[in-house]
Amino acid sequence: MKMHPNQLTVSPETVRTLVDQQFPEWRSLPVRSITAQGTVNAIFRIGDRLAARFPLESADVESTRRRLKAEVEAARELVGRTRCPTPEPVALGEPGAGFPLPWSVQTWLPGIVAVNEDPGESYAFARELADFIGDLRAIDTRGRTFAGTGRGGELQSHDAWMETCFRHSEQLLDVPRLRRVWATSRDLPRGAAQDVMAHGDLIPGNVLVSAGRITGILDVGGFGPADPSLDLVSAWHLLEAGPRQALRDHLGCDDLEWERGKAWAFVQAMGLVWYYVESNPAMSRMGQRSLERVLADSSLA
Repeated sequence: MKMHPNQLTVSPETVRTLVDQQFPEWRSLPVRSITAQGTVNAIFRIGDRLAARFPLESADVESTRRRLKAEVEAARELVGRTRCPTPEPVALGEPGAGFPLPWSVQTWLPGIVAVNEDPGESYAFARELADFIGDLRAIDTRGRTFAGTGRGGELQSHDAWMETCFRHSEQLLDVPRLRRVWATSRDLPRGAAQDVMAHGDLIPGNVLVSAGRITGILDVGGFGPADPSLDLVSAWHLLEAGPRQALRDHLGCDDLEWERGKAWAFVQAMGLVWYYVESNPAMSRMGQRSLERVLADSSLA
């Protein structure tokens, strides 16, 4: 089942043709598809060291090329700047062989996505996650500020989206209870906090693990300036109560920053539950589990 109304399909045969035509130096490398729970790209391995990413949603060619170039710049800025490995951009491909959009190639990182190997009870994982967030925050913004329309700006700007989520979740969740949480969460002030560099999407599918330790962080193309509480979504997406508190202690989060992080996790999780309930059940379940953690941690629930 497709996850998006305008979803594209790409086969291993198409990828093989594109690689052979555009990157003949890789003709001898095998191409194989990767079963992933991602919602933005179809992933294929090229040999043992490379991963090709093909956008799943139909879009304008030039806007997609600009977006991919921006992602390359973000990923390149991040390489080697954190204690956790991140992918290194390698190349950009062009439309062809029936696939209508540009695509990208980056280095392959070993590990198992945290969806498939749950590190939620690991204190060592929580400390490593806190270290990663701290490393991101330590990178100079160079005067840049949040300029997007998604998560990372002001909570109140998501009122319309949250109303959509509540409406679509009536048969799935305790919406009156969730509305009460949002009514207060949306009013949490930004305070004096300045934008810091952030990953922007620290969900289980973007974290690689082995034996409860981080082996890599994926999907770094959104790396950029944002609300410093944004990456705290990982505390509810990835951690149970004890390790979650360890992450907070390691980062030294005050009450306001922590509550705003919880609110960003709430915004993201509300969208995941209903949107992917049929097309990507694992993603929907992830959102539901995050909501359960938020509600268990909320005095308003």
